[in-house]
Formats: sequence, structure tokens, C-alpha cells
Amino acid sequence: MKAILTIAGSDCSGGAGIQADLKTITMHGLYGMSAITALTAQNTQGITSILEVPPDFLSKQLECIFQDILPHAVKIGMVANSTLIEVIAYYLDKYRPAHIVIDPVMSATTGSSLNSTSSKEALITQLFPLASLITPNLHELQQLSFNNPIHTKSQMLECAKELSLHTGKPILAKGGHLEESASDLLYLPNGTSYWFETEKINNPNTHGTGCTLSSAIACNLALGHTLPISIQYAKDYVTGAISDGLNLGYGNGPLNHCYKIQQV
Repeated sequence: MKAILTIAGSDCSGGAGIQADLKTITMHGLYGMSAITALTAQNTQGITSILEVPPDFLSKQLECIFQDILPHAVKIGMVANSTLIEVIAYYLDKYRPAHIVIDPVMSATTGSSLNSTSSKEALITQLFPLASLITPNLHELQQLSFNNPIHTKSQMLECAKELSLHTGKPILAKGGHLEESASDLLYLPNGTSYWFETEKINNPNTHGTGCTLSSAIACNLALGHTLPISIQYAKDYVTGAISDGLNLGYGNGPLNHCYKIQQV
């Protein structure tokens, strides 16, 4: 069985972060492992507190994982400070897993800010050079592409191109916040682009969508699919999880990661 490692924050309400990733990995029939970067007190209504993991403890988590069960793919989500990013970059550079998907979590679906200016710079200079794919949503893409406005697909294309040229990496710009559609764009450093067209689903419960998509992509890459196919399969999975219509909590509720399992 192939193993997938998620390096991210914990969501005590189960909708995003480590919890969403492990559910997604399990639903792809793979073995999930986790290294926790932060504990969060959050639910469908927002984040109330974040407790960052000490760098030496994150280092011990990663050392235990890589020395024993080398992951076939790694997904990186919320990393709250530059020191933790340095720790992650060290182990990724040392052990060189085949696939690294980075979801540059700078804000939650609930609107809460998760990253500092220093961690943004560390992401760009230390983690992005190791990535197989970077998956910003439109708000994150705007911050990473020098705050260019993004309201249309043409602006989305220009910003994804700019970030890809700057990093030399494939960029998956997630268009869930577009007004006219929920289309995503894969832009490759060689100038090739792919649009993944999806109509908006009438469901306000989308907590953890970005975490789920990036971990599903990592799973499909580990299974041997190409990058475009991995993204399409991951989008199909997320679309099904949103379309299921799960309704939990008083705010922006989670997806149903286990929608393919028949309830009894």
C-alpha cells in the first residue's frame, strides 16, 4: 500500500486540515500519515485560537516518519511560521519524496488569516522550490502575485502565469471564488495551460475544500496518474463531496469526505 504524508494543522471540528486530509487519503485506498504543525480551536463558524507546534517537535515527527515509512507523496497545508517551514524544507530536501503538493494556506474559508509575512517569504524561497505543484485559491494567488486583482478568468490566467514564471513550478489556481464559475486553472512553466471547468454547486458548506483537493491530488499522483489527470480526478472527488449536501454546524459546514460509502 502506498503511503501519503500530510503536513498541516489540526482542525478539531474535523472539516479541514489534518482531519480532512486523512479522510481523503483513506477514501483513495492509501495509507495516511500526518505531521502536525499547529493545533487550532475552530469550527464551522471560524477559528478562535492557534497553538503552533514547537519546531523541534515537528522535526521529531518528520524524522520518525521518513526514517520508517517513506511517503510516496507529501501534501503540505497550514504552516504558521517561517521556522516551521525551515524544518519542513530540510526534511523534504533530505529525503526527496517523489511528489510534493503545497497548498499555501494563508486564509481559511471562514476568512481567518493563517500566515504571517515572514512565513509567506519562507514559503516562496524555501518550500516552493521543492514543490511538484502549488495550489493557491484566488485570495492566495493574489497575495503571491504581488497583489494583482483577480476577478475574471483572464486575470486568473495572468496571475498564475506570473507565479509560475517566478517559481518555475506548476500552479493550480483554484477558481472557487470566481463569480461566473468554479473553474480551476493549471499553468505549467512551459506555458501550457489546462482549464478544469466546473459549474458552481448550490451548497454553502465548503469548509476544507482546499485541503481536500490538494490531498486528493497527492493521492492520485502517488497512484501514478499524470498531473492533469490527478487534478481532474481530485476535482471529481471534491465535487461529489460537496454535491452530497452534508449540513453540519451553524456556519460554513464541511464536505462529506465519505460520500462514496453507503450509509447503513
